[in-house]
Amino acid sequence: MSAVIKEAIQAYKDRKFEYEQFLIQVECFFQKHPELNKAPFPLIHSIKSRLKDPSHLEDKLRRKFKDGAVITKENVSTEITDLIGVRVLHLYQDQFPSINEAINKKIENGDWVFVEQPKAFTWDPESEKFYKTQNVLTELRETYYTSIHYVVKPNNKNSICCEIQVRTLFEEIWGEIDHSINYPHPTDSIACREQLRVLSKLVSTGTRLADSIFRSNIEHEEKSRT
Repeated sequence: MSAVIKEAIQAYKDRKFEYEQFLIQVECFFQKHPELNKAPFPLIHSIKSRLKDPSHLEDKLRRKFKDGAVITKENVSTEITDLIGVRVLHLYQDQFPSINEAINKKIENGDWVFVEQPKAFTWDPESEKFYKTQNVLTELRETYYTSIHYVVKPNNKNSICCEIQVRTLFEEIWGEIDHSINYPHPTDSIACREQLRVLSKLVSTGTRLADSIFRSNIEHEEKSRT
């Protein structure tokens, strides 16, 4: 197993330049898209990106092997779809439809190809209803993880994948805290798990309140103009 893992990691390293090029392309799309970055209030707040660290890849491969996966140097780029990661952060949920539309137009234009159907992960039934109105496949998660995942590649001939995550800043706070203590190996602290659950409730409340604030502001501005 160790030899196969080393070969898969080396195959990833050998294509690093290609991964970097696609990472730059995806990142640039979100950074420069005129509708998503329109002044004075861009829909996108910030963007994070990374190539998967080889040591993290090794850890993931070992976990995959334990679960029965068969990953080799030939298929590592298709079996591990988050070797490139781009995270798009926005302020409140009402901004999501425009971001989702921009990504889907990129697909419709043939610039990217979906590797799998986009999926929204959430624990909140209200959020589940919202994402379904956007025709996004939704999965309720007991872990309280919340994010929308898109996996794209440059074209049908290229096996390189990029995982795009879209989430609000409130959801990012929860995700960063959870990631620090609960990933890739879950904490066995009952107290931490309970506190993460409570924090997820606060995050959901904060996201809804942010939506309400911006809706109220839009309504106020419209009344002021009449």
